[in-house]
Amino acid sequence: MRALHAQIAICLLMTLVAILPRLAQAEVNNVRVSYQPGIIYLPVVVMRHEKLIEKAAAEAGMPGVTASYQVVGGGGVATDALLSGNLDVVTTGVSNMLLLWDRTKGGVKGFSSSSATPMWLISTNPNVKTLKDLTEADKIAVPTVKISTQAILLQIAARKLYGDENYAKLDQYTTTLGHPDAMAALASKSGGLTGHFSGPPFEQQEAKLPGAHVVTTSTEIMGGPVSNAVYFGMTKFHDENPKIVAAFMKAAKQAEDFIRDHPREACAMYAELANDKTPLDELVAIIQSPGMFYDLNPVATYATAMHMVDTKVMKNRPASWKDFFFQEAWDLPGN
Repeated sequence: MRALHAQIAICLLMTLVAILPRLAQAEVNNVRVSYQPGIIYLPVVVMRHEKLIEKAAAEAGMPGVTASYQVVGGGGVATDALLSGNLDVVTTGVSNMLLLWDRTKGGVKGFSSSSATPMWLISTNPNVKTLKDLTEADKIAVPTVKISTQAILLQIAARKLYGDENYAKLDQYTTTLGHPDAMAALASKSGGLTGHFSGPPFEQQEAKLPGAHVVTTSTEIMGGPVSNAVYFGMTKFHDENPKIVAAFMKAAKQAEDFIRDHPREACAMYAELANDKTPLDELVAIIQSPGMFYDLNPVATYATAMHMVDTKVMKNRPASWKDFFFQEAWDLPGN
């Protein structure tokens, strides 16, 4: 009997020895983050360049944690990668996050905002002075039709112009195209493109094109700033990796602080990683222009959610913005 007890004890000890290393390494050792082209995503660029996630993880007692970054053309590609398990943190428009939050019933939520930067709708059609002037001759590029932040803004504008039942009236003029490709098409007058609803620095560059002009802006449509880039991920990842999440949030805050305190250095990082030839002084002027916010605080996210509920894109009605953000963001003023 004693020999049997000894054998059982040895087996239990061997099992414990085998399990302990896995328990100690339960959290991921590589954080996979996506972002899109444009200086909207400058905080992620700073995180990447300065290895802020790796440093924050090491300070939290997790040396060896790495971060990998994927630049994607639009939010749809990123959300597909998130759902298929190929990304951990997506940085894109709030409407993409809300759609996943709704369809997964809370299986996807936001960590925080990343930026709230003005978005301009640029047109090269001299006949288009306002949104009411759009006709079948116009084709406007947005990152993803019907779902991207820009597409949602056009729907909100349509409701104001034509009534709630006509929220989709302007959808017919939109086409899906990534910002760099859309800017190139607008400049070369190819593909029938006559407009682009984008963000900095593309909008500033497009405004210099012959005949180009601003038709409307996100600030005009919403009456103030709106978060156009948010960090979000799977609830499962959040719950299973609390230290990694804390390290990411620390890195995100450090990136925002770095941009505020060292704008020129931050812009130089963006120019290097994006191979952007815009003069550095112009990039600095863009990020310091009125209405440009790099901040973790979610802005106008609930208004976006309510539009998506009203138009039946979302089935579940959130009680507040905190329903679709993790508790790490709840101390922020948010809306």
